[in-house]
Amino acid sequence: MDYNVIWYFLVGVLLIGYAILDGFDLGVGALHLFSKGDHDRRILMNSIGPVWDGNEVWLITAGGALFAAFPHVYATAFSGFYLPFFLLLMALIFRAVAMEFRSKEKSTVWRSTWDKVFSIGSILASILFGVAIGNIILGMKIGSDMEYKGTLLDQLNLYAIMTGIFALSMFTMHGANYLLIKTEGALQRQVRKWAFNAFWVFVVLYVVVTAFTLLAKPEMVANFSFGNVQAVGVKHPLISEHEYILSVFTWGIAILNFLAVLNIHRSLSKNNYGWAFISSSLSIGAFIALFAMGIFPNMMVSNLDPNYSLDIYNAASSQKTLRIMFYLAIVGVPFVLSYTISIYWVFRGKTKIDEHSY
Repeated sequence: MDYNVIWYFLVGVLLIGYAILDGFDLGVGALHLFSKGDHDRRILMNSIGPVWDGNEVWLITAGGALFAAFPHVYATAFSGFYLPFFLLLMALIFRAVAMEFRSKEKSTVWRSTWDKVFSIGSILASILFGVAIGNIILGMKIGSDMEYKGTLLDQLNLYAIMTGIFALSMFTMHGANYLLIKTEGALQRQVRKWAFNAFWVFVVLYVVVTAFTLLAKPEMVANFSFGNVQAVGVKHPLISEHEYILSVFTWGIAILNFLAVLNIHRSLSKNNYGWAFISSSLSIGAFIALFAMGIFPNMMVSNLDPNYSLDIYNAASSQKTLRIMFYLAIVGVPFVLSYTISIYWVFRGKTKIDEHSY
């Protein structure tokens, strides 16, 4: 395994960390307007109060790692997705402002306005995350100069919009599972109904998006089809030399994904909310891992010519840079994990409202 493969794996781990951690607080935001009364809405907002900004650090870290390890991918992605990333940034900023400003005034109109901003920002950020992944799966108009040749309308295709709505359903279900751990009494009983409803919406969209993906991009399973499905273009030596191992490994992830989804409903039915949250976390991680294995070793697929796709070799930094960054990551990643775990440990338990709350 060379440094290019290692950094593909590390960027994927950071992306999975972001999707799991920020996924549940975006889901809480999406559910925010369903709660009635100022007290319940404050409980929802304060359930993520101590952790939401730390969760978003994972997105910044993933972007930084992408910039340093695969600068051509960073440049193409951030110029090609300029408007969607700008909208994502605005959604995250206004969402944060809403949390800080909402409780500064007791006016009903004031609080209701920031409630809407908080919820809309969360929904928009969730959809844009899915739209970006949908476009990478479907392929983008990337030319021989590694620049995006399409328009914003090209990115708003039916498949990408569908994956965006699927991401919203997944994060909403994940957020409801998190709220079940942080709430109690009548509000928890209400959240339990949301969790079941969100789960069934998620399952229906899971089946639809999977079927659409197999129909539109059957080569997404080429890397783990034991050679039964051919990829577009020349098969990379990394795939042809390790086809059997990759297929076994990836089907293991697919089975884990299926079992995790089933266990969400089982855990909710048994009121075992901790396992419901762990299961939805595992299912999100497995989805992104399957996506990564489907496009590997590409990072951005060109639908103009497969030779123009950006992969872990033609878009990477020098071997010296990747090696130095690898040693820095060995030191830095444990600190990030330790900080994240300690924050969740300190703020464990049910959410209570006091004079310092949002």
